[in-house]
Amino acid sequence: MTRTEVLDDPSVVAVEDVAEALGTDLRAGLTSAEAASRLGEDGPNQLRAAPPVPTWRKILAQFQDPLIYLLLGAVVISVVAWVIEGRAGWPVDALVIAAVVVLNAVLGYVQQAKAESAVAALQHMTAITSAVIRDGQVIRVPSDELVRGDLLVLSEGEAVGADGRLCQAAALKIQESSLTGESEAVQKEVITLSAPAALGDQRGMVFKGTAVVQGTGQAVVTATGMDTEMGAIAEMLEATQEEPTPLQKEVGRIGRMLGIAVIIIAVVVVLTVFLISDIRTAADAVTVLLLGVSLAVAAVPEGLPAILSVVLALGVQRMAKQKAIVKKLSSVETLGSASVIASDKTGTLTKSEMTIERVITASGNTYITGVGYTPVGRGHPRGGRLDRGSGESGKRGGAERRQFGQQCRATRVRRQMAYRRRSD
Repeated sequence: MTRTEVLDDPSVVAVEDVAEALGTDLRAGLTSAEAASRLGEDGPNQLRAAPPVPTWRKILAQFQDPLIYLLLGAVVISVVAWVIEGRAGWPVDALVIAAVVVLNAVLGYVQQAKAESAVAALQHMTAITSAVIRDGQVIRVPSDELVRGDLLVLSEGEAVGADGRLCQAAALKIQESSLTGESEAVQKEVITLSAPAALGDQRGMVFKGTAVVQGTGQAVVTATGMDTEMGAIAEMLEATQEEPTPLQKEVGRIGRMLGIAVIIIAVVVVLTVFLISDIRTAADAVTVLLLGVSLAVAAVPEGLPAILSVVLALGVQRMAKQKAIVKKLSSVETLGSASVIASDKTGTLTKSEMTIERVITASGNTYITGVGYTPVGRGHPRGGRLDRGSGESGKRGGAERRQFGQQCRATRVRRQMAYRRRSD
């Protein structure tokens, strides 16, 4: 069996054949020299990132808005009118509108740069390492340096750094919700499938981007980088075209309506003045045209883009306090525009953490506060504080315990009677 056939679907190939095709010793792993050679050939174990956007393009992107186009048009018209009038004084309207446009662009660019820097810092802080066997020894290497044929060592709490074929497994369970959406951890074992199966049914395989929640194991790395299942998802995301947010659509609609309204108003006013006035010279005609231009410029809401940017920036700051990073200002209101969220199970959108809210024992009922796995919370009987059982709360607690004990005895008696009837 060729190497290409083995790597096409390792789940249906025996572990020994996978190791042989990849030139891996199932006990000693690869040598450091061979691993370095393969890393040079295949490249780092990373998902392909979008090429960095030059600074000048980021700045120009801040001006790609219908309202900004309208304001820039107003600036040009104001400057032209100022020149025609003889350049008397300063073109105040043009300068004010230009300042608003520039400040709006600076605010958007600074916010985007801060968000990108924060994301880059988080990625650096959360860099994943993996345990592998090389030269017969277990060592830790950055997951970016994993290569095909590496012998990956899996243990509880570890993140799986690459796709691999299991060669050892002891009570191994892996959380694959990032790939399959299933909140329950999947039991893994060293088996060879008789036929190709869906991703969630490949129990003899482990995948990049998943996490070990129980047990230990070893796996031969069969795919890295964009060749992994996570890489296939990344390719689909790259092919997805970015759509404008609801706010961008609404602002664009307002910009078009304002532009049309401004033109209609200016044309109507100019035509009306021409019809009712005695226009005899070119200077009179220029004066009427300047009147129409002034009305058009005055109708442009130069403060609207700045107000939108400030409001969105405040929203970004509020989300940052909740430990959520937003790269683009216009993305802040997108989640708020969602009216329906369809989810088939717990764990897909939530943290997949179970919380104990009530404990029932022979001593009574206790309500537990707190959320998730964080060891913070208190116990309360029916909302009241726990005490030594004195006073009214003690009487209520005793009554609850007696009631619970009676229920338990009644249940036990019913089960015994049912058992005797079946025996008879």
